[in-house]
Amino acid sequence: MATAFAPDETWNRNGLARLRGAPPLAEPTTTMARPITFDHVSQALALEDFDSNGARLRMAPRPRGWTKRDHPPSPAAVLILIFAADDDGRLNIVLTLRNADLRGHSGQVSFPGGRREAQDKNLTETARRETCEEIGICGDQLSIMGRLPRFFIPASHHDVRPVIARCDGALAFKPKPDEVVEVFAVALEDLLQPRYKFVEQRLMRGVNVHVPYYDVAGHKVWGATAMLLSELEGRLRRVLGTSADVALT
Repeated sequence: MATAFAPDETWNRNGLARLRGAPPLAEPTTTMARPITFDHVSQALALEDFDSNGARLRMAPRPRGWTKRDHPPSPAAVLILIFAADDDGRLNIVLTLRNADLRGHSGQVSFPGGRREAQDKNLTETARRETCEEIGICGDQLSIMGRLPRFFIPASHHDVRPVIARCDGALAFKPKPDEVVEVFAVALEDLLQPRYKFVEQRLMRGVNVHVPYYDVAGHKVWGATAMLLSELEGRLRRVLGTSADVALT
């Protein structure tokens, strides 16, 4: 189940999330025997022999073409923010819809994040700063749980460090309008459900591209964001002992 947030809307552990003026949220259509917990997430991040690249490729567009650059990629970071929103403790991941006027990845779904700047001591600080700037979740509200292996994004020529954080208690999102037009979330459990995965063919730069995506809150989550969600999904499957669904074709 995916849910959208209005600006300045507060979420908390008692399930008070609502779109302004909207009816109460619907109950999920599928219930797992074992709800995903923060302990499961910690175990998933700690896996040492996990094939990150293989898990990411399950949701990768193909062929993945790009223009060769004559300079090294720019260091960057994204923050995968996990929080509990409902009475039953279901965990959710925060996603953002980028402003269509932005130069890079405009109009696409992404995690908060961006390029490392001179004042950032490390890439974790980059992820924290960008999250504060983009959606207004800052400082002590974020508790870092771990990091995923670095990830090269050809389209933007960025070498990205995914940082995973949790947030306990109320969340009041304050999106930066020139960068973020919508903040929404997807339940971690839903990443394991095949009914939220689709594939389509797109003509990109004259090439017919096979594009897998997650359907989240009416948005197509594809590309680098979907690939990182796929890695997190795969890690959770390993911890929970569930088999992967059939690969999209």
